[in-house]
Amino acid sequence: MASNKTIILVTGASSGIGYETVAALSTTSADFHILLGSRSVEKGQKALDELQSTRGSSLKGPISVIQIDVTDQKTIDAARKQIETQLGKLDVLINNAGILIYQPMDQLTALRETFETNLFGQVMVTEALEPLLKKSANPYIIYVSSEQGSVTSRLDPEYEYRNIRGDSYRMSKAALNMLAACHRFNFAEWGCKVLAFNPGWCVSNLTGEKGREMRLKGGARDPKEPAAALADIVLGKRDADIEKNGMVDLDGGILPW
Repeated sequence: MASNKTIILVTGASSGIGYETVAALSTTSADFHILLGSRSVEKGQKALDELQSTRGSSLKGPISVIQIDVTDQKTIDAARKQIETQLGKLDVLINNAGILIYQPMDQLTALRETFETNLFGQVMVTEALEPLLKKSANPYIIYVSSEQGSVTSRLDPEYEYRNIRGDSYRMSKAALNMLAACHRFNFAEWGCKVLAFNPGWCVSNLTGEKGREMRLKGGARDPKEPAAALADIVLGKRDADIEKNGMVDLDGGILPW
């Protein structure tokens, strides 16, 4: 029997934006059951223990750890079976897991590794969980993308971050935006709301500890900000934006593809 709570899976949730999103959603409503997705149970449990010890009094809804590595089909299939058996459905899928390779390597290798997580993994997860989302009365699929994947901004001489290269990352997020657009079109027939979300430049573990320090010094935003925006999306507060063409931005409005 399906749970009467709103079941929300957040991938890549043991740190950064994913971690803060789990916290934001749990503090928002006791009617949310949050699945903290992590590549390993150990990392996921450590994140949950930390969350409960530091913010326990503010957490309302239940949080469960679930192992899911978006590049490993076996863990994806196991996660699907676990959700189906224990909860019966999935209401919201937040495809947050992603990488940005900063180690020196040839461009083709970097491109393949980046696409493996940032695009192919998202396809695998969504494809596996689609049947469970179809059981929801109000399903959402949220792809955490980036304005760095905007083709329009890449060629805009006034764009603030135009001199940042990151070609492999940019291409993967541009492809992810197209995936979101295709799924929005394809899944409309069964009432699924699909969007690409821009979290902005935030402090995260995306580029390792050195990258984290660089972001802190450079004035990157607290990941709690996009987490709060994602909670608003789940609450339906940004539904009007989802119907527009472009990425839903954390600060409101739409960014160009």
